[in-house]
Amino acid sequence: MTARIVLLVTSPRLPAGLLTAAAWDVVRQHPVLTGADSELTTAVRQAGAEVTVVDGPATQPLLDAVATHGTVVWLAGPAGDEALARELGLRLARQPGLAEMELMYGSWDPPGARLLDAVAVLDRLASPGGDPWKRAQTHRSLAGYLLEESYEAYDAISADDTDALREELGDVLLQVVLHARLAEELPEDERWTIDDVAGGLVDKMIRRNPHVFAGAEAGTLEEITENWERIKRAEKARHSALDGVALSQPALALATQILDRAARRGIDVPLPPAADTQADAEARLGADLLARVAAAREAGTDPEAALRRTTLAHAEAIRQAEPPPPPASPR
Repeated sequence: MTARIVLLVTSPRLPAGLLTAAAWDVVRQHPVLTGADSELTTAVRQAGAEVTVVDGPATQPLLDAVATHGTVVWLAGPAGDEALARELGLRLARQPGLAEMELMYGSWDPPGARLLDAVAVLDRLASPGGDPWKRAQTHRSLAGYLLEESYEAYDAISADDTDALREELGDVLLQVVLHARLAEELPEDERWTIDDVAGGLVDKMIRRNPHVFAGAEAGTLEEITENWERIKRAEKARHSALDGVALSQPALALATQILDRAARRGIDVPLPPAADTQADAEARLGADLLARVAAAREAGTDPEAALRRTTLAHAEAIRQAEPPPPPASPR
């Protein structure tokens, strides 16, 4: 029988003992070595396996064990023990008659597993002994950062820079997880956690997508959107078409959304009087801008995007008109 060393790698993000049938077979049938005791080694022992903890370098103890037993299992630690695998691989490449090495996955990270790491890291940073700055924050003090990170993600989307978008969405996620961690410190009757955030999102998506989760007929995109809005109105018990509009968003986007909401509900309210009839300069400018937003909406144009595009082009013209920077001083 060929001597072999089975490197058994498991996900540290799953409950201890949640292994594949093949992994359970191999640990029950052969001696198991590992670098440290853990919840997983406890679960393996309770299943009747023989587990030995190796104190120090593990290559030679593994080779000694395989010489005695023919097949042994190395139960890798949470990080996968890549250094040991590399060292063993080099040794067996030089002396192939000693044993064969087999990599076996006893469990895999589920999709989204690194989100658990994000929660754990933010918990440590915001707990006693963590980062004083994060511990000193409140929902209100972080509000500006949430907007800033969202705008930076928007910029990445506008630039079609998907690498930058991945990074910026990480910064947005940081804000979400940190807000949830801070909420754990609220008074008991106000407290909530990241699981409450995620659970609320899951429940909402299931309710609002009956064509996916409840067997309802999908229909057209317009029908799906209308059904979403109908379910949303029933959930929120809102009375006004404008309930739920984010009033702190940029003014052009705010004007567009308000006009859209009114149109979807069939509410026809005349725009403010023409600009030349207004009493002060600010009211005249406001009336003129709102009229232009309404005209853009009718034409199917996004006024926020249009002004942004033109402003950025003007900003580039300003950069071109600036004098060049002075030459660097010689060292």
